[in-house]
Amino acid sequence: MSCMRFLGLEFSVVRMAESDMAELQESFKRFAIHGDTKATGKEMNGKNWAKLCKDCKITDGKNITGTDVDIVFSKVKAKTARVITYEEFQKALEELASKRFKGQSKEEALQSIYRLIEGKGPANVGVTKVAKKGAVDRLTDTTKYTGSHKERFDESGKGKGKGGREDLVEQTGYVGAYKNAGTYDEKAKTK
Repeated sequence: MSCMRFLGLEFSVVRMAESDMAELQESFKRFAIHGDTKATGKEMNGKNWAKLCKDCKITDGKNITGTDVDIVFSKVKAKTARVITYEEFQKALEELASKRFKGQSKEEALQSIYRLIEGKGPANVGVTKVAKKGAVDRLTDTTKYTGSHKERFDESGKGKGKGGREDLVEQTGYVGAYKNAGTYDEKAKTK
C-alpha cells in the first residue's frame, strides 16, 4: 500500500514537473516575441535573454550580474548564431542555476531557477506612459513654461500682452535689473 502511495506521489511529481516545463516554455515564448513583431517565439535574442534574467530576478547583482548573463548566452548559442533555441535556453539556465543558488544541489538549484521564471512575462516598468490629458491642456499650462516664455505671463497665468513680448526700455538712467534704482537722490542728500 505504501509502495503504491509512493508511486502515486512520484507520478504526481512527474506530472507537476511536466506542467512546470510547459509554463517555462510559455515564459520563454513570451520573452522571445517581446519587442519583435516578426518573432515566432522559437528563438530568443540576447537582448530578450538579458531582459528575462532581469525581470525574473535571476540577476541579483552579487552572484549573477548582467555580464554573467551575456557570457552564458554566448557560451550556449551556436558559433555564428545571434539567437538561442529553447534547448539552448535550458542549458543556459543550468549554467546560471549553480551560480545563483550556491547552497543547493544541482537539481534543486535548477528547480529554484525554473520557479523564478515560470508563468512570468516581460514587464513594462519604466516605459513612458501616454498622457491622459489632452495635448492642448499640457501645452497651454503656463506654470510649466521656462525661460523667456515664462516672463510673458503673470502669476495667475494671464498674458502680459505687448509688455511680455517686447523689452520695454525704461528711461531712468539705470541699467536693467539694477536693485538700487532711485536711491541716488537719497544718498546725495545725506552727505
